[in-house]
Amino acid sequence: MDDALEVIDRNQKYFLGVLSTLVVLGVIMVYSSSYIYARDIYGNSSHYFYRQLFFIGIGAPLCWVISKTKLSFWLKYSWFFHLMVTLLLIATFIPGLGNEVKGANRWLYFGGFGLQPGEFVKITSLLVAVPFFEGFFKVSPRERTAQGLFIVLPMLVLLIQPDFGSFSISLGLVAVVCFLSSFPRKYFYTSFVVGVLGIIPILISQPYRVRRLFAYLDPWKNPQTSGFQIIQSYLAFANGSIFGTGLGNSNEKLFYLPEAHNDFIFSVIGEELGFVGVFSVVALFLALIFFGFRLVTKLEKKSSTILSTAIIFTIGFQATLNMGVVLGLLPTKGLNLPFISAGGSSLIANFIAVGLFLSALTERKKTIITHNSFEQFSTSSSSYINEDKEFNHSPSGRGPGQGELF
Repeated sequence: MDDALEVIDRNQKYFLGVLSTLVVLGVIMVYSSSYIYARDIYGNSSHYFYRQLFFIGIGAPLCWVISKTKLSFWLKYSWFFHLMVTLLLIATFIPGLGNEVKGANRWLYFGGFGLQPGEFVKITSLLVAVPFFEGFFKVSPRERTAQGLFIVLPMLVLLIQPDFGSFSISLGLVAVVCFLSSFPRKYFYTSFVVGVLGIIPILISQPYRVRRLFAYLDPWKNPQTSGFQIIQSYLAFANGSIFGTGLGNSNEKLFYLPEAHNDFIFSVIGEELGFVGVFSVVALFLALIFFGFRLVTKLEKKSSTILSTAIIFTIGFQATLNMGVVLGLLPTKGLNLPFISAGGSSLIANFIAVGLFLSALTERKKTIITHNSFEQFSTSSSSYINEDKEFNHSPSGRGPGQGELF
């Protein structure tokens, strides 16, 4: 058991080291990709840099607090948190609270700061899905139906906003939890097929999604409209070549590449740091996923294992989707790069997810320490009993080597 504790501690240090590297790299690249844009829009070239530091200052302590809290607490009150996030999503449609940006009602504004509730739906959907699928047959069909509808309710609101990216990831997370749980496989595969068939009409229901799909197939057909983003991204990677143009020397971020500090920050990395930078970022995410899954294998509770697996999966999945989009391997979709892209809601949500993962690890380490303490107590007690027996069975009861004097 001591070896297990040592393995967890070592891999947790590696995991947090890689995570810290990604966060630091994100701060650097947010400043590099946004300082000209921020200077022209806000009159302060460090605007996004300070915002990123501010949200790290919120997210990192929150991650630590959650890691020190029992995971059972978050699972017990998961339905409450899911309800709160759902209400926040609905509030985005209320005039004065919500704000429409680029045709979507995704934001709430409080005192100059924006909050995107959709980022937190991913976390709460994951939390409620674990007890739902694990206890699926322990409740009545009526309760199952009510709970299932409540899980998908915020996802339906995401479609109305619309925020198809957050909807897809949230639905994917629920599917992952369902697959890992005790939910019968025959029902899972049936639901999966129905879900995939159901997404197809959603994809083609909006003209802008269809345009994005055609732009993905042939971006050069409409280079000034639907294909503009991906073409500029191609140019950024082409300019970067092997070693890049140098930190801060990107041309595409000069109002050519939309969302250079957010969704397309990976393109700026490719231009300024070249293939070396791109490879390094990919390697960092692979290392994060590797150490994350190594830690998952050391967990014992099924709920902790399912939750932690889904958390590591979603970080890797979202990173893969973002890189795939900016490289032209996937249709264009507004998804940021975890821990690197600018964005407070996404950054805080990711820190919360990591905090839940660390909470599961903390719980496991406490179990190992308690077990080791019990074993040591049992060993010492057994040793004492053996010594006492040896003493009592010795000649005249005086202990070993103590014969009678006369």
